[in-house]
Amino acid sequence: MKVHYGVENIEINRPVVTIGSFDGVHLGHLSVIEHLKEKARQMGGESVIISFEPHPREVLYPMEKKPGILTTLSEKISILERCGIDHLIILAFTRELSELSYAEFVKQILIDRIGIKALVVGYDHRFGKDRTGNFENLQHLSQKYHFLLEQEKVFVTEHVNVSSTKIRNALAIGDIRQVNLFLGYPYSVTGEVIEGHRLGRKLGFPTANLQVDNERKLLPANGVYVVRVKVGEEVYSGMLNIGIRPTVSNDGKTSLEVHLFDFARDIYRQTLTVDFVARLRGEQKFDGVDELKEQLERDREEAVRLLKEGHSR
Repeated sequence: MKVHYGVENIEINRPVVTIGSFDGVHLGHLSVIEHLKEKARQMGGESVIISFEPHPREVLYPMEKKPGILTTLSEKISILERCGIDHLIILAFTRELSELSYAEFVKQILIDRIGIKALVVGYDHRFGKDRTGNFENLQHLSQKYHFLLEQEKVFVTEHVNVSSTKIRNALAIGDIRQVNLFLGYPYSVTGEVIEGHRLGRKLGFPTANLQVDNERKLLPANGVYVVRVKVGEEVYSGMLNIGIRPTVSNDGKTSLEVHLFDFARDIYRQTLTVDFVARLRGEQKFDGVDELKEQLERDREEAVRLLKEGHSR
């Protein structure tokens, strides 16, 4: 997959295009991508995804808190590359770009710069100023500029249509089963191992403290999770705590601490990728470290059982 930052001097053979933020690259997105790839094959062209950085809400609503994201740009690039897309175009989302109407966007970007042959849109996709570029409004432009326009049907799993908003809502309550079901793969975070308080080692549960590599990356609700962790080229099972550690700390700061099963290496300053498998429980305050240690033992037993059974919840 070729990644283009902008549309200057871009050359693509018979481009078949779709447009969107693709945050999460979930099953609904993957359905559109498969449609895009199939249409490109039929037309003897190349598949093209146009996405934006930063998230459009950051530009449109600058006074709001920066929106959390399900996938960082590097994660999005990696996932789309695995999907077999030919070209990914990253457009810098600026105030100037946001002022383009859908008709101006089609003419200036899709026709003049890219030379599209087909446009595939999701069932509810809208773009352009005030989001007026829906399927109905695009139809007359497809006739005017002679490109094929197709709309992908809504993607439904377990009788629910999949969306990034639903994934964010599930993540906010720690419903990892729902998150992973909607994504079609495990939700993950990547971060560097930083200096911690070393209390876990005293409890018999040494942990690696993770500093997530993007402050906008959304984290699941506070609690204890079953995880699989990539360390270099190897993958280990473990459990991870997200929270303020109320039993042993009063600083109120959220930390991510991961304990790897049957692992004794020093991984300080290494980068880890954590895949969330299941949620064990919410964060709790215990009467002391002995009670906390007993609970951690039970957590580990349950985590090992779930991993053996291949269940998620």
